[in-house]
Amino acid sequence: MLSARSLLVRGMLVGLVAGVAAYLFATLFGEGPLGQAIGFESAHGHSHGEAGEPELVGRAVQSTLGLATATLVYGVALGGLFALAFAVAYGRIGRFDARATAALVGLGGFLTVAFVPFLKYPANPPATGDPDTLDQRTGLYFLMIVIAVAVGLLALQLGRWLHGRYGAWNATILAVGAYAVLVAVVQLALPTIGEVPDGFPALVLWKFRLASLGTQFVTWATLGLLFGALTERHLRLRSAPATRASTPV
Repeated sequence: MLSARSLLVRGMLVGLVAGVAAYLFATLFGEGPLGQAIGFESAHGHSHGEAGEPELVGRAVQSTLGLATATLVYGVALGGLFALAFAVAYGRIGRFDARATAALVGLGGFLTVAFVPFLKYPANPPATGDPDTLDQRTGLYFLMIVIAVAVGLLALQLGRWLHGRYGAWNATILAVGAYAVLVAVVQLALPTIGEVPDGFPALVLWKFRLASLGTQFVTWATLGLLFGALTERHLRLRSAPATRASTPV
């Protein structure tokens, strides 16, 4: 048996590693387009005679200590939640071992928490949003996450219910199809917010969005793969003494 405490500690430690990986990825691929977006914002403001607001925290601190703190805290918190999700899923979503279960939880987390919301409300760099709509955009984004996760859980239950009648393969296809249809309907119903100003470089916007999604992918992939490997190793080491004890001399 796996104790909740050991899973939680392991999840937070793996989350710390995932936070480091996310920080490195965001630094390598996200800081470039982010800097270009800030440069566009400054140039656009000067051309309209607008005085820039004073920075409470310098850009150098934001891109190093600030980014590292954000990714590490996010990684540790997400790692704890991932461990709890793994504890619920292990042994209940099929005859999968610890490594496969963790990989499936990681894949499901990335799809529902990151990818599906990204399709409707992708990340935007500075200079592409109206400050007056910040609360609305934030609320809609988190609403999309909640809906994507809730519909994902419903689809999982649907797949389990259909398993006995149609078999694993057909049940999975039907559940995934139902999830895609429901999510598409929700995304069509929710309002679309497009605030990218004229003249903003499309390539910079595209690179920033890819870097943002890639950072999420690195985080979830690290959680799914590393947590599963460590948990499977832990189970194997625990079962070894019991196996030796039961072997007749």
